[in-house]
Amino acid sequence: MSKYVYAAVFTKEDDGNYSVVFNDLEGCYTCGSTLDEAIEMAEDVLALTLYGYETDGKEIPKPTDISDIKVNENEFVNYIACDTLEYRKMYNNKAVKKTLTIPEWLNEEALKNNINFSAVLQEALQEKLLNMA
Repeated sequence: MSKYVYAAVFTKEDDGNYSVVFNDLEGCYTCGSTLDEAIEMAEDVLALTLYGYETDGKEIPKPTDISDIKVNENEFVNYIACDTLEYRKMYNNKAVKKTLTIPEWLNEEALKNNINFSAVLQEALQEKLLNMA
C-alpha cells in the first residue's frame, strides 16, 4: 500500500509557529512558520517516515481515529495524506544498472530501429506495476 492518511496534532506556539506531531508514528514530527507551511511539512515528514517503515520492512501502525485524539486549547487535529510511491518517484530516482538477456534477432531489430532499451524496460515495468495494483 502506498497511500496513507494519519491524524496530526497541530500546536500553535507562543511565537506564532506551528508544531506538528503524528502520535501514531515514532519520531514523526515537524513544524512550520505558517499553517500552510506546517501542513506542507507534515505531508513531507509523513511520506518520509512511512517510506522508511516500508523500506525497513517495519510494521506500519493502524492510524488512530481522529475523534479519539484529545487536544489542548491551542491545538487541533487534522488529517494528513501522503503517497509513498509518489515520494519514491521524486526522491529515490537514482538509476540502477540491470543486465538482461534477449534473443539476438530481437536485439538486431531494436538496434535497426533506434529503440532505447532502458526506456522500453522502464515503460514496460511501470505498465506491469500499474496492472498489478
